[in-house]
Amino acid sequence: MNRFQFVAGHQRRFGVKRLCQVLGIACSSFCYWGKTAPARATRQAADAKLTAKIRKVHQESDRTSGVPGATAELREDGERVNHRRVARIMRSIGLAGLRLRTRHRHHYPGRNVDENWQHPEG
Repeated sequence: MNRFQFVAGHQRRFGVKRLCQVLGIACSSFCYWGKTAPARATRQAADAKLTAKIRKVHQESDRTSGVPGATAELREDGERVNHRRVARIMRSIGLAGLRLRTRHRHHYPGRNVDENWQHPEG
């Protein structure tokens, strides 16, 4: 529950102005939050549908596809989606791509280096 939800729940008993003063928020912010509730509900419904599609793409890739791969797959399927939105949704549902880490070998003089090996002139 955020502060605006608290104000909405208790506004009949205490009044919006008093609650906003106590909580340190502007009354205009509370009014704006109330006006934008339908847009938030629409976006949450769209995110729920996109979440199902992202889960499907992730499952089909054997849990290897990350944000770039999932975004590309969704775009191929005709979905207009931004990679940041995909990243936010994947983070919220706990999905991550497979990280392939390569081992880098460094040659340092005097440490376990083959005596016959010479650095190429270049």
